[in-house]
Amino acid sequence: MLATPARLLRMLSLLQMGRDWSGTELAERLEVTTRTVRRDVERLRDLGYPVHTTIGPNGGYRLGPGASLPPLLLDDDEAVAVAVGLHTAAAGHVAGAEEASLRALSKLEQVLPSRLRHRVTTLKNAVVTMSPGTEPGVRATALTAISTAIRAAETLRFDYLDHHGVASRRNVEPHRLICWGRKWYLVGWDVERTSWRTFRVDRMTLRTPNGPRFAHREPPDGDVAAYLRRTMGFAMWPLRSQLLVHAPAADIDGRIDGIVTPVDESTCRVELASDSYDLVALVVGMLDVDFEVESPPELAEHLRKLGNRFNGASTRNHGEHA
Repeated sequence: MLATPARLLRMLSLLQMGRDWSGTELAERLEVTTRTVRRDVERLRDLGYPVHTTIGPNGGYRLGPGASLPPLLLDDDEAVAVAVGLHTAAAGHVAGAEEASLRALSKLEQVLPSRLRHRVTTLKNAVVTMSPGTEPGVRATALTAISTAIRAAETLRFDYLDHHGVASRRNVEPHRLICWGRKWYLVGWDVERTSWRTFRVDRMTLRTPNGPRFAHREPPDGDVAAYLRRTMGFAMWPLRSQLLVHAPAADIDGRIDGIVTPVDESTCRVELASDSYDLVALVVGMLDVDFEVESPPELAEHLRKLGNRFNGASTRNHGEHA
């Protein structure tokens, strides 16, 4: 049987798992009697830990939240994970969180045993974190305000600047925040446009107060992750292209990073996002199928000029060997 201090720490670790534990379960885990469990629970309460008791067949003990809760108990892996997370946050991925992360990391490293400080230091020395550079940052206060609106089901009111520099005012029912690389996005239901939209958080200027409450909708595509996989790339690139491809959708889907929509059994529509029309030309060229440009006209003109250059190169080479 563990000595009392070690047993109390072990019980505290179990209670911090966020579930109800019966006295019998705790007794079995700690290899003591249920009477000893009751005494140890009282000891934890005397130390300031709010251990709640529920009565009934499904009752037991649970550690509740409280402003006076003493420091959390972390095992070795948890302590290292928290330290590495704070080190990453201190690199500036969220504006305004760097200083607080450094303070918290300094406090944590001071209380870590030497074996864990060595593990944390080894990781820090092995990892190079790129600074955000000149890209606009996202303030922690904005992320907090958005997440609070999501939880409270309150409509967000904000001014938005799209990737073309066009400003607009939006009323959006927020659904989820997403961290993609170094950028933060909000997926929500645009009330005026009656459709799901994705917004860059650093391009949002929140207005107060929030709008009316709403009932949460089913996520787009049945799952927000699936929706993002289908649409997220389009939010990151300035150019949009739409092609009519003379091939079944099943033959094209999975071969390109774009949206493939069936038109009929032998034709599909392909939507691509990119930062250059040369990339579009490369992608459709590798498909090795016939296609037509539906939009934009700039893509059609670019492919025409590209085709003329290729034809010219072929003609010159043919003349040299004639």
